[in-house]
Amino acid sequence: MVSGSGTNLQAIIDNVHGRDQVEVVAVASSKPGVKALDRADSAGIESAVFDAAGYPSRVDRDRAMAAWLQKRGAELVVLAGFMELLDAAFLGAFPGRVINVHPALLPAFPGAHPVEDQIAYGVKVGGVTVHFVDDGVDTGPIILQQAVPLPYTRSKEDVLTVLHEAEHELLPRAIRLISRGGVRFDELNPRLVLVEEESDGKR
Repeated sequence: MVSGSGTNLQAIIDNVHGRDQVEVVAVASSKPGVKALDRADSAGIESAVFDAAGYPSRVDRDRAMAAWLQKRGAELVVLAGFMELLDAAFLGAFPGRVINVHPALLPAFPGAHPVEDQIAYGVKVGGVTVHFVDDGVDTGPIILQQAVPLPYTRSKEDVLTVLHEAEHELLPRAIRLISRGGVRFDELNPRLVLVEEESDGKR
């Protein structure tokens, strides 16, 4: 699911689509005319636009989007730069099967402006988190994290460059791990996600 340029979608297409029994079956966008839709089209992936303005409510939009994805056989929903919150009905359609990539080391700097917040705070090390999505804002159980030294700059673009590099590695890696059964919840504490890295060929 996308909302913008789709660089994370491209990383998924380049690194996991059509490999190891992983297939991107559909791309849903919250906005029309974004480059991510062109990327989907170039890869031969079916796409559709679900602009909230075209529905009576956000709940109606999210239900339509969930139904569309289910009809196409989606087993894992990946928020690859999808910049809107999802309602409980959508998450209920894919329990424990919606993941997101966030350009910060959660729980630090959640929300819609993590890059600006990190610059404003002057942190020396930022990072990227891939996590399951729950009904909070960037509060779901963490799957993978990677720390990234941040450049000394006031430029959002400079920081995004290094964070995107990490995102483009971490998100496909998480998808591969999930597809191979290398990710599971701790039975005693569902906040903890157990990751078997060896199933991804890494230790």
